[in-house]
Amino acid sequence: MIYRCFFLLPAFALLAAMTQTPVWAGHRGGCGCENCCDGGCGDCGGECAAGDCGGGDCGTVTKTVYEPEYTTEKRTVERHGYKTEKQDRKVTVYKRVPIEEEKTRTYTVMVPETKTRTVTYNVCKPVWETKTHEYTVCVPYTEDVEQKYTVCVPYTEEVEQKYTVRVPHYEDVEQTYTVRVPYEEKVEATRTVTKCVPETVMKTVKVCGGHWETQTEEVACGDCGGDGCGNGCGNCGDCGGCDDCGGGCGDCDGCGTRTVCRRVWVPEETTKEVETTVYKRITEEVPYTYTVCKYKDEERTRTVKKCSWSDEERSRTVKVCKTRDEERTRTVKVCKYRNETRSREYQVCRYVTEQQEKEVQYTVCHPEERSKTYTVTRFECQPEEKTITVNVRVPHTYTEEVEVRVCRMVAKEVEVPACCGCNCGDCGGCGCCCGG
Repeated sequence: MIYRCFFLLPAFALLAAMTQTPVWAGHRGGCGCENCCDGGCGDCGGECAAGDCGGGDCGTVTKTVYEPEYTTEKRTVERHGYKTEKQDRKVTVYKRVPIEEEKTRTYTVMVPETKTRTVTYNVCKPVWETKTHEYTVCVPYTEDVEQKYTVCVPYTEEVEQKYTVRVPHYEDVEQTYTVRVPYEEKVEATRTVTKCVPETVMKTVKVCGGHWETQTEEVACGDCGGDGCGNGCGNCGDCGGCDDCGGGCGDCDGCGTRTVCRRVWVPEETTKEVETTVYKRITEEVPYTYTVCKYKDEERTRTVKKCSWSDEERSRTVKVCKTRDEERTRTVKVCKYRNETRSREYQVCRYVTEQQEKEVQYTVCHPEERSKTYTVTRFECQPEEKTITVNVRVPHTYTEEVEVRVCRMVAKEVEVPACCGCNCGDCGGCGCCCGG
């Protein structure tokens, strides 16, 4: 709203200035205005120019003009804010107190047991059949087709060409250089040599041997049975159990025992002294002479050729390769395709189901109840009162002086030149001037 007032202030000042201006100011009577006296000054139009008016200096007129004036004032403003205050509060704090208890729980354990059962299952056996299948094959064949093509044929032309050649010029220059000449020098030194010296020592070794022994053993002949004395006993007469073995054992309950001879290997372990050759390492210092290659510097003089270059212009005939297009004809083989029907035999496998039996092992779990003692820790919350200090934001109102820019319209008197009309003096308008 204040900005709108600022924009309207110049318009108000202009309106006030217009109200202070005399009615006759700016209109000049006489000099060609006689025809417009009856209708008033408005009918004159622009026919009466300022140069045609009679009279001279008419003086000045005082006008009141309003101009804006900006001033800075201090005003008291009410503001709202917050301030921090400390307050005491009582709060309840809960502490967790651990309590241990012993508990017994019963749980079930599944004990596995392995069993065997006979399972009948189906087996798929493959059976192969021969079938015939017809299919279409795309068979390629070639045809000769005449084709035109363009060939780029090269040809040569001789062209004269100028070029610049750098021609070398040589001159002999004496140059001094250093050569490293090798020479040999003998140096004496010692080196460590290790030798292996044989030495004979006695060593005790174990010898594994043995001998064969014949041992006798009493073994049972076995049961004679009802089919004669030869069942497991050989000849019952050797057993000493059955006396009448001619037609059978009769009432004999067993064949008795017999003596068997066996050859048994008896191992023996002996020790003996054996001569052994051992090699010992002996280290000794041996002097030797070796040759060292060394170098010494020698200055020598030689004559070298120094090369300098100069440019020389020459001409030559160069063959330039150019090309021209030629149209030619050739026969090209074009590959085409035709369809042919063919047949082939293929093997089809189908499966026949057959039942078979097998023994499988499976595990069965039996539930078994067991008990276990364990310690449980539980926590109890015990209340406790505490006093704490907290910061609280409290609202409050306060006043503050601020600087404000204020605009006021100030009246000001200025002098402006007055307009001379029809030399009528202080007349009120054009009617007076034209009539007088």
